[in-house]
Amino acid sequence: MAKIKHIAITTADPDATARFYTDVMGLKQVGRVDHPAVYGHYLSDGDINLAVLRFRSEAAAGPERGTGFFGIHHFGFQVDSVEEIAERLAAAGVERRDDINEALGVGKGHERYANVEVKYSGPDGVIVDVSESGWVGTPTFRPA
Repeated sequence: MAKIKHIAITTADPDATARFYTDVMGLKQVGRVDHPAVYGHYLSDGDINLAVLRFRSEAAAGPERGTGFFGIHHFGFQVDSVEEIAERLAAAGVERRDDINEALGVGKGHERYANVEVKYSGPDGVIVDVSESGWVGTPTFRPA
């Protein structure tokens, strides 16, 4: 069974938002991203990874959200097999988001990345990540 291990929010000020979640809510910073397509922080409560992001690229944000969208952007499931879930998603008619995967440099073959492997369109336009390796700060994280 897939397990929710990741939630990503987008914000105008990732530094201030991350400080709120660390200072007020007690989450721990477990990583950062400073990529041409996205900037932000990875936080964790020890069970779930929370990404606090600001997309710098419309392509990486996805056209249904864009760089000006702020709120819950996507969430991720840790799975036993990326290949098996890909088959199940395809059978359900779910679109693999190669436009976003390409903009982020993920989703290529069997390469493993911490914090994202492959993105798909979920119901209601919410993006869904799937990963075998999981997300930093979670107990089931397996570094690539």
